[in-house]
Amino acid sequence: MLAWSKRTDTRSPFGTEDWNSYPEMPDIKSVAESFRVAGNFLEAAPYGSGHINDTFAVSFRERERNVRYILQRINTAVLQEPEKLMENIDRVCRHAQERLKQEGDADATRRALSLIPTRDGGLVQRDPDGAYWRGYLFIEGARSHDVVQSVHQAEEAARAFGAFQRLLSGLPGGPLHETIPNFHNTPQRFERLMEVMRQDCSGRTGQVAEELQFVEARARDTAEIVDLLVAGELPERITHNDTKLNNVLIDDRSGEGVCVIDLDTVMQGSALYDFGDLVRTATNPAAEDERDLSRVCLRLDMFEALVRGYMKGTETMLTDLEIKLLPFAGKLLALENGIRFLTDHLEGDVYFKIHRKGHNLDRCRTQFALVRSIERQMTEMRLIVQSIAPRH
Repeated sequence: MLAWSKRTDTRSPFGTEDWNSYPEMPDIKSVAESFRVAGNFLEAAPYGSGHINDTFAVSFRERERNVRYILQRINTAVLQEPEKLMENIDRVCRHAQERLKQEGDADATRRALSLIPTRDGGLVQRDPDGAYWRGYLFIEGARSHDVVQSVHQAEEAARAFGAFQRLLSGLPGGPLHETIPNFHNTPQRFERLMEVMRQDCSGRTGQVAEELQFVEARARDTAEIVDLLVAGELPERITHNDTKLNNVLIDDRSGEGVCVIDLDTVMQGSALYDFGDLVRTATNPAAEDERDLSRVCLRLDMFEALVRGYMKGTETMLTDLEIKLLPFAGKLLALENGIRFLTDHLEGDVYFKIHRKGHNLDRCRTQFALVRSIERQMTEMRLIVQSIAPRH
């Protein structure tokens, strides 16, 4: 039996969180047994480092061996239509596995997530409190990482995300549901920030004048990709839309990028959004919430590895314009995420989970420091792309 392992360190067999993070404990045993799992329930614990959903690793004893599953309580404050969300994920997982099998991959169920149906054959289960739950098979022998550890790891993550996008080309059945409307609509994110700034509902606007000036100076950048999509100059693709490094599992032994996870934002978008998020998460040696901004930078060797891996994964899918804009994509996604963190800070920390006072502001400042580093190295980044894809 396969299992999904989203771990960020080795301090605990179940990840980085503990039960103290959940003041109102869910009945995990009851929830788990509402899915088509085999064996007898053993234990469960919070798992991973995600900002949105509550994730738990669950162990069952089946035929003299322990089998693990992942259960997630969906955050319906953010993902407001869980049934449509799960339709998307089910379509994507099935199609990716079918494409892998057609390509002769004997390990398709390890390279694409597998949903566990509920006892009545559904995709989600509601508990007595009305919360929505989903289950996945657990992929053993691979894990995610919050900070990239090597050039090889960066290339493998990029290759996995590129391959994921390629596998979803030609997905039948019409467009996917838009699970979070305008998720990468950066100009709309900018306008929302300006609105929140004017409202100042949390009384924090006066503390972030420098950050607001930084964003306003780059307002024109926010519309670059959206305008090209609307004009038809960039193709609309099915994309992951949240390609942080910790959303791909890396094999523990080989270091190969194995499986893309966290599919809540899979919908129509631009390949540049996916690549740009890779740049912002994998090229920076510092953590996403690093307070020492002198540690924040874009590493050119990591950027080169991402370009090389993404080109391998997507094969011949990308257009000339998409390839030309790969360096800009990193800048845009760092800017966009900084805007999102700053907006949440001004709204009173209502979207992202925080673990300390000013946590979202720390995250914002890290992203803006990365934008500055990218701007300083844009010429070198363009030369790297040209060296890997010389016809562009």
